[in-house]
Amino acid sequence: MVGPCRRADAISTVVIMTATDLSTPWDRVRVHWSAPTWLRTVHVATGLPIALAAVGVIGGLAVVSVVFSWTVVAPLVGLPLLFWSVTVFTRLQRKRFAAYLGVEIAPVPRPAAGRDPVRRLFRDMRSRSVWRQVAYHVIAPMISVAGFVAVIVAWSACLVAAGLALRLWLVGSGWTGSLLALLAFAVFVVVPWVVQGVTSLDVVAAEALLGPSLNDQLAERVESLRESRAEVVEAADAERRRIERDLHDGTQQRLLGLAMNLGMARATLTDLPEPVREVIAQAHEDSKLVLKELRDVVRGLHPAVLTEEGLDAALSGLAARASFPVRLHVDVTERVSPTVEAVAFFVVSEALTNISKHAQANSAEIVVRRAGDRLHLTVLDDGRGGAAPDAGGGTGLRGLAQRVGSVDGALRIDSPPGGPTRIEAELPCA
Repeated sequence: MVGPCRRADAISTVVIMTATDLSTPWDRVRVHWSAPTWLRTVHVATGLPIALAAVGVIGGLAVVSVVFSWTVVAPLVGLPLLFWSVTVFTRLQRKRFAAYLGVEIAPVPRPAAGRDPVRRLFRDMRSRSVWRQVAYHVIAPMISVAGFVAVIVAWSACLVAAGLALRLWLVGSGWTGSLLALLAFAVFVVVPWVVQGVTSLDVVAAEALLGPSLNDQLAERVESLRESRAEVVEAADAERRRIERDLHDGTQQRLLGLAMNLGMARATLTDLPEPVREVIAQAHEDSKLVLKELRDVVRGLHPAVLTEEGLDAALSGLAARASFPVRLHVDVTERVSPTVEAVAFFVVSEALTNISKHAQANSAEIVVRRAGDRLHLTVLDDGRGGAAPDAGGGTGLRGLAQRVGSVDGALRIDSPPGGPTRIEAELPCA
């Protein structure tokens, strides 16, 4: 409750101060002809030459590229210069709005195109944002000419009327001079509103055409969310690796020592009473069972062999522990990122678990290969089929799809009734 109360107090203070500051006629006049009015006037005055230069350069390059397209050389030179000039004039216009009006127009996010000029050219030719900027530079001269004429005529009329009024007063025509003075004062009062109207129209056009569109903002937001999700997935995987190391180096070693001590006591202390020896034997068996369960938990968190030796060795361990024959083919010459390796391992692990529990299969085959920047996984079994992500019975395929989707991968399941079942996953390597 403290934050909202403070904000309310601050707003009330601002309202009271604003009302107090404008309590006198002189304060209202001072605000009317304050520095922002003169900055808006400079904005209008500088906008005309920039707009005319932009439309001249962009239009000239467009005409040259089209008219002399038969030379091939003209388009190859003219089109890159055209889109480069659009970028330059757009940046100049943004600086003008920021300098004189305090309006910050956010730049349009542009996808990376590397150093290839041809790729950058085709990217700009397909970009809607670039053509929106071209549209602004085409209509900007009309806004600038109309605004320049309106503002300059208004200020000139004010100065001319004031000068004539002074001259008429000097020659003795006081009545006519007074009328011209009133006219000059009226125009002087109206000019700031004219300037504000012209600049407001310019700002609306600039924000609509030079700034990012709704699609650009959504695309940037999606990219930000994708990066955030990748960071979360990577952090979760790193945390699993840390827990695995802590359990392996700490708890698991202590349990192993306890089981060994109990085993030695069971083997050597044979002269103890039978109830005591039974307790020691039971404790020994329980410690071995707990140690096995802990190893399974550690292996489920993040197997150490995956970090140390890679995907091939980790999947070989999965295939060896399966309760049915598994053929494994791994063709990955270069290791992928640790997060993607973990996802691939758990996809195969979950698929083998599902086969063991539900498929009633006699054998399975796992194929892992890397093609470019994608990692392809295929798990094939000769079971009864009928598997689907939305099926009941605890198949776990929905969780498998979520794992693949966490790294922007794709999952395909082909499991007709009667089998066979084919699970394919495509993962990005980075």
